[in-house]
Amino acid sequence: MDKPPILPPKKDPYAALRVPDYRMFLSMRLLTTLAIQIMSVSVGYFVYDLTGDPFMLGLIGLTEAVPAILISLWAGHLADKYNRRNILAACLGLMVICTSVLFTLASNRDALSQPALLAGIYSTIFFTGIARGFFSPTNFAFLPQLVERKVLPNAISWNSSTWEVASITGLGIGGLLYGFAGVNITFGVMVILTVLSIIFLLQIGSKPVPATDHTEPAHLRIKAGLRFVFKSPIIISAIALDLFAVLFGGAVALLPVFAKDILQVGPEGLGILRAAMSLGAITMAVFIAHYPLGKGAGKLMLACVTGFGICIIGFGLSTNFWLSFLLLFAGGVFDEVSVYVRSSLLQHLTPDNMKGRVSSVNSIFITSSNEIGAFESGLAAKFMGTVPAVVFGGAMTLLVVAVAWWRAPELRDLDFEKIQEESGRPA
Repeated sequence: MDKPPILPPKKDPYAALRVPDYRMFLSMRLLTTLAIQIMSVSVGYFVYDLTGDPFMLGLIGLTEAVPAILISLWAGHLADKYNRRNILAACLGLMVICTSVLFTLASNRDALSQPALLAGIYSTIFFTGIARGFFSPTNFAFLPQLVERKVLPNAISWNSSTWEVASITGLGIGGLLYGFAGVNITFGVMVILTVLSIIFLLQIGSKPVPATDHTEPAHLRIKAGLRFVFKSPIIISAIALDLFAVLFGGAVALLPVFAKDILQVGPEGLGILRAAMSLGAITMAVFIAHYPLGKGAGKLMLACVTGFGICIIGFGLSTNFWLSFLLLFAGGVFDEVSVYVRSSLLQHLTPDNMKGRVSSVNSIFITSSNEIGAFESGLAAKFMGTVPAVVFGGAMTLLVVAVAWWRAPELRDLDFEKIQEESGRPA
């Protein structure tokens, strides 16, 4: 009698969630993201209530983004040299101080002059930018220390979906808290969330510092991280593809115009549209957790970025609210594939003792593309009109994919199964 065929072992979609340290990490990530998103909404509302000046809202993002970008390379260097859990604890400790200061300022706003109150708010936001500049590369470098290499793709999927869920709910919770409970309660909730995030982080067992040369000067270590990224064709191609897709496909920055003037759905519709791409990204992240990418991942990534560009063009031309929602949702689905591939490549191809520095380079590119992409969309809309600007951005995204297909064969031929097998060797 013929023996039944031996089937390959079924991959566990919840493998990472079965690791206690990873569950603590994910809980910390969830609470931290909630606090940051609540802060982004509520501080904006508070400043606008005080000043009535939209320009002051733009300064909030700039005040936080500039120190985060400037400190990123140094932060990556430290994340590769010292205990990553301790650095994360210091970041979250600074966030606790910042949220506590914001709570104190709001509670005593009647006793302070407006210039003093605004100076206190912007100074605090500057320090949250420093905390986030350290947090991002350290968080990225710490994750692979919590799970086995074979479980890492699953951990990346759940990490991504958790961030998306927290981003959506955090924005909603921030708005609801501010509207119904007031600024004091809202800022108090931020303090509680950051304190709880430290508690979860400290439940994670201590992890060893990756082997590194502590005598090497900082500037040489930072230079080595930059060299690693720019001399790896597949990594720089993935980063560049994501960078330019976000840069030209930044329709999100123009959503208020579409909601008010084109789709005429008001602020309620704007909130739904803002959630659409994140909902799509969550859906795809959960799908990838159950059905990991394998052979043909590079071609799939390029196809998905193409789909993203087409969705942006369709959104720009749409005059129907629900069609616009579906196009943004599909855009989020396609974009998540690109995000997942880029994150996974960085995790699998970067040595453990360089993950912080390499992640810091990636953080600079992505942070810059978000900020510059919003500026590009606004500038294009000013000179071309809103709809032509969005259609132009989508068309440029398609052009970027064509160039990547032509000039980046390493990315086009990416095989995730091979990458994961090769990265399974001892670091």
